Amino acid sequence: MVAATGDQPSWPPFLPSRDSFSADLAANVERAWSDPTLTRTVRGRPAAVPLPIYIGFVDTPDVTTAAARFRHLAQYQVRALDEDWYVADDHDGSHGLYRVLARAPGRRVMLSWGEHTGRILGTISGSALTVIDLRERDGKVDQELTAYVRINNAVAAALARLLIPIFGHLADRKLTEGFAITAQVAEWAIERPNEFCEWLRSEPLPPDRRERIFGVLPSCR
Repeated sequence: MVAATGDQPSWPPFLPSRDSFSADLAANVERAWSDPTLTRTVRGRPAAVPLPIYIGFVDTPDVTTAAARFRHLAQYQVRALDEDWYVADDHDGSHGLYRVLARAPGRRVMLSWGEHTGRILGTISGSALTVIDLRERDGKVDQELTAYVRINNAVAAALARLLIPIFGHLADRKLTEGFAITAQVAEWAIERPNEFCEWLRSEPLPPDRRERIFGVLPSCR
């Protein structure tokens, strides 16, 4: 984990150089990194899946969320726009767009923009710079996520800073949901491969996205 501190570098050290990104994208990264409303680190439960297979599901969130809906685990929906850009909707008031900024062994870094509509504060928008670290240990994958969250709504941002114990708990719960869903889908694929592979072959997925899972689960071909 790389924590934001008072003497932190102006650019995240876990990313390629600023010049690797467009000026607009780099500016959004810097805002989330240098002035987050909340910085949260959460750990998901270990996933009983080999690391290469688990990363395969992390890198195909559209397939993973489709499987989660089939299994009645969640209503999340993710659509791949290309290799790096995705749109997401949790069908519970939150939707947004995110871009994968970096892929390294055992690490993924993403920048997201989104909105949440609720009864109390209405619609709140914001962005987040998220670092996911995955490590294999004793046949399981340990998961850790650090998010630098910037809330655009001034009132909501002030409340979040004032009520860190409450807002922090809510943010942590939302962040760990993704870990839990991915772990359950990947474990389903390992524990009940015939059932999973039958679903994968019949689900109306883009062929290239299905191929990504075939790449880590060749028995499904």
